[in-house]
Amino acid sequence: MTASLMERLLGTHAAMGSVQWLAVRPARGELEVRQCVEVALGAGLIGDRYRGSSGDRAVTLIQFEHLPVIAALLGIPSVDPGILRRNVVVRGISVAGLERARFRVGNVLLEGTGPCHPCSKLDADLGVGGYAAMMGHGGINARVIEAGSIRVGDPVEFLALRPLARRFASKGST
Repeated sequence: MTASLMERLLGTHAAMGSVQWLAVRPARGELEVRQCVEVALGAGLIGDRYRGSSGDRAVTLIQFEHLPVIAALLGIPSVDPGILRRNVVVRGISVAGLERARFRVGNVLLEGTGPCHPCSKLDADLGVGGYAAMMGHGGINARVIEAGSIRVGDPVEFLALRPLARRFASKGST
């Protein structure tokens, strides 16, 4: 079977990325920035309060390069990634391009499951317009395919578009 033009384009990345920042939320209102996190199959990040709540949202990733854009839209000098409620900040590879892909972060194999939409609490955390500023910049959700650990500085590598059956199933098609 020949790949479509769109599959070829989505399957081509200029470079590998890298992990810039990691965090877990052990309880409501708490944030632990870490240098390393353990990731469990079917559960997500060890120590995160959302661990095990949804396999499709086991790990959340956001693009480092979008942080200055969000700040500019809000008219503030910078945005602390901890406010944005994501686990992993990635630099140097398109996070949106991983949404329909299998990819490796450190020694963990992940599969993108869809966009990570902004949280309704962002206006309170970032100020008026916080939610709107995050639209299109919220990153992605991912499920864990192979457990392991992720460290700041680890490579982020696109491997392949996820299987067609999985892509269609995630869109609600039969």
